Amino acid sequence: MDARDILIRPMITEHTTDLMAEGKYVFIVDKRANKIQVAQAVKEIFDVKVEKVNTVNVKGKVKRRGRIVGKRNDYKKAIVKLAEGETIEFFSA
Repeated sequence: MDARDILIRPMITEHTTDLMAEGKYVFIVDKRANKIQVAQAVKEIFDVKVEKVNTVNVKGKVKRRGRIVGKRNDYKKAIVKLAEGETIEFFSA
């Protein structure tokens, strides 16, 4: 798999922006990707040194609209800790 196939998108929420101050970045990744592949993809795309990767399989919530029941998609989330002094810029101002 290519590095851009592994990292689908960054997850930007209030909680993840707080984690960014600690040098941790959160990405939605391909469900089949393992920690080593995620670390290599982040290193290749952003040219940073990765210290640690934690992954979480997130189950989609069941949602209702009246009597219609649906389900959100399942996804895999990776929390990537970078080496001291390394940062990733998602937005260019």
